[in-house]
Amino acid sequence: MSKIGFDAERYITEQSQYILQRINKGQGDRLYLEFGGKLVHDKHAMRVLPGFDENAKINLLQKMKDQVEVIICIYAGDITTNKTRHDFGITYDQEVLRLIDTFRQYDLKVNSVVVTRYQPQPTVDMFINKLEQRGIKTYKHFFTKGYPTDVDTIVSEEGYGANPYIEVERPLIVVTGPGGGSGKLATCLSQLYHEYMKGRKARYAKFETFPVWNLPLKHPVNLAYEAATVDLKDVNMIDSFHLDAYGDRAVNYNRDIEVFPVIKRIIEKITGEESEYKSPTDMGVNRVGVCITDDDVCKEAACQEIIRRFLIAKCEFRKGKISAEQLNRAELLVKEVGKNVSDRVVVQAARDYIEEKREAGCEDPNLVGMAIEMPDGTIVTGRSSELMVAAAAAVLNATKRLAHFDDELLMITPHVIETTQRLKTETLGYEKATLSCEEILMALAISGANNPSAAVAMSKLPQLKNCRAHCTAILSDRDEQVLSALGLDVTCDPEYVSNNLYTQ
Repeated sequence: MSKIGFDAERYITEQSQYILQRINKGQGDRLYLEFGGKLVHDKHAMRVLPGFDENAKINLLQKMKDQVEVIICIYAGDITTNKTRHDFGITYDQEVLRLIDTFRQYDLKVNSVVVTRYQPQPTVDMFINKLEQRGIKTYKHFFTKGYPTDVDTIVSEEGYGANPYIEVERPLIVVTGPGGGSGKLATCLSQLYHEYMKGRKARYAKFETFPVWNLPLKHPVNLAYEAATVDLKDVNMIDSFHLDAYGDRAVNYNRDIEVFPVIKRIIEKITGEESEYKSPTDMGVNRVGVCITDDDVCKEAACQEIIRRFLIAKCEFRKGKISAEQLNRAELLVKEVGKNVSDRVVVQAARDYIEEKREAGCEDPNLVGMAIEMPDGTIVTGRSSELMVAAAAAVLNATKRLAHFDDELLMITPHVIETTQRLKTETLGYEKATLSCEEILMALAISGANNPSAAVAMSKLPQLKNCRAHCTAILSDRDEQVLSALGLDVTCDPEYVSNNLYTQ
């Protein structure tokens, strides 16, 4: 059983208390609360802080739902480049749709979607049209004229005034997005400008998760944040403004520290008053550090996350999605915590498994293997064949282990396999009959109607959640999504199964 290093209940209590303090401090003024990190399904936080509830933030907001409405921001450039959220294998524009559905499930009011730094592009306009056709209010915000140095222009009709005001009603406005760089801060400040132009007071604060301001600068939990944001070039730093103001060391990251003097001046220009914030750390509401119950457990989990991010970066580089500079940064972070990829147990296990198969006489040049670390720490493996992909084989073997079945037990009815393969090749026109992970699981489910062993195996799938796995080749997008849906934490070696550029 995994060790716990974080008190999730205390976190919700502490964070709720500090948010309410921010709201009450304004004596009825509206608060725009920027959410740093993922508001829902924060799997990064769950991985580096064992015990963290991935939906803690939205559960917290649900308790305040009558006071809350949500604005979702997405940077136009992330739509045009098809930027992807790795945890789910979906693009940022799809993530916006998923977020809307999730907020509705939690009975939270979604006000609108804001496309930030908008420029006319067919893909961006198509996305906006899709939202509007489904009854989702959308706004276009433009690059702020004069930003970042000309505060007089920024806080004027030419700057924030060029953006439409987002009509809101409630006292707590949550501003979130699919990832970093979505334009959340600019949206908050634009709204502050319009509120004051309308004669209404408003305030700004930031719901922070990472970096953790009261952990050491080089703490693995903070370094894991850098590993997760190599594409944004985020670097953790000591908040010099906080040190000067209070004499205390606090950790923040480069973008917030660099932009703080400008934000402070912008807020003062908008409000006509001295800013309540003396440092970027002051702006944040972050009680993560005081809720860590076992520092060693969190350190080790964070180191594993840094290795994981490096393996993902290697695959992303191979796919041409990131630069060599970003890959090198991810590798340096692994070295900084004194680790290497073999410290992720499943990596070496998968590679050794394939090597053993080759030494035993397997001549398949495209042989792929996968290893899964089970909840009890044992390793289960599976390999590719003409029948199924390696991921499917490993998952089937894992369910057998959980059900205490013999490895040779036949769980899927041969007729179901044959029928599915004929459908793929003869009806759907696929070149290969090899079944994907999703197709094998469907076949297992169908077999469960008449085969009690298959039904038992299906019932064990939820136990794979949060298990680590590694594949010796890059997974197909669909297999990656299915494994993610099962809750498996999967990495891959940066190798393609074949030299084909397009396969079915």
